[in-house]
Amino acid sequence: MMSETQDTIFGKIIRREIPADIIYEDELAIAFRDVNPQAPVHVLVIPKQPIPKLADAVPEDHRVLGHLLMTAKRVADQEGLSNGYRVVINTGEDGGQTVYHLHLHILGGRAMAWPPG
Repeated sequence: MMSETQDTIFGKIIRREIPADIIYEDELAIAFRDVNPQAPVHVLVIPKQPIPKLADAVPEDHRVLGHLLMTAKRVADQEGLSNGYRVVINTGEDGGQTVYHLHLHILGGRAMAWPPG
């Protein structure tokens, strides 16, 4: 497991130190295609200011957290996911989080099963 205090691959993407298929960016967030897609459309939305995991968010993060959800909606619209999509946030080891930089998965382009896992 990656330490929650280390720089992450997402920090390197934000700084353009490693390539990514970036499909949206603004002052608070960046969205790019997942390199290991789990659906026909699989995009990650991350805040530029890192929060290791959702459980670490504080009340002052409310603006960026809301912005991430609105960015997910914008990206889903941009990707043509008019038939629906799923937004997932994995938090902590038991939640399946592997990169400790808060990120939203947008999954679409096929019907989703429930329960997810």
